[in-house]
Amino acid sequence: MSNPIAGIKIPDSKMARDLTQLIRDTEPDLLFHHSTRVYLFGALTGRRKGLKYDPELLYVGAMFHDIGLTEAYRDSPLRFEVDGANAARDFLRAYGIPEASIEIVWDAIALHTTPGIPEHKKPEVALVTSGVEMDVLGIAYGQFTQEQREAVVTAHPRGPSFKENIIDAFYEGMKHRPDSTFGTVNDDVLAFKDASFQRTDFCKVILGSDWAR
Repeated sequence: MSNPIAGIKIPDSKMARDLTQLIRDTEPDLLFHHSTRVYLFGALTGRRKGLKYDPELLYVGAMFHDIGLTEAYRDSPLRFEVDGANAARDFLRAYGIPEASIEIVWDAIALHTTPGIPEHKKPEVALVTSGVEMDVLGIAYGQFTQEQREAVVTAHPRGPSFKENIIDAFYEGMKHRPDSTFGTVNDDVLAFKDASFQRTDFCKVILGSDWAR
């Protein structure tokens, strides 16, 4: 675990090792490798931009960011991001991490599907989103060298159909709670996978409220 990948080390404290095992045991390979790549691309972004961040907090945020999509949360009505943020909070509290640090991780996970906000918050928050955007959307792809990209995907492979498979994983984790996708990029997933999905229209909610005018 201590061997650098594209010059980035995976945190190797007891807490980090426990976290790696927890996610390995909880998530399918698709999400485990994706989450690790999110950390690596986020850390590479932080290094490129000269940001000061706590690698362990970034690692926790990256590794927990999609746990809300797993089977354990199939009955949850919450946004899957909130489920992940809450799980990370419970994990960190068990290791005596200060509440201020826990709040940073909570925000990093809860906001990672909300464009336009994370980059204005703490570096760990911004970098989790940067890692997600790179791995899922290819944002800033050209700002990483070919050697960096190859090193990351060699250590943690995308597989032959990552694009389609990650959309499927999003859908499986959210299809039972469609109302939780309102106002986020997540309703695009439901609309893409389910032709019968009806988006909540913000303007219709306003016009249909109980206010007379």
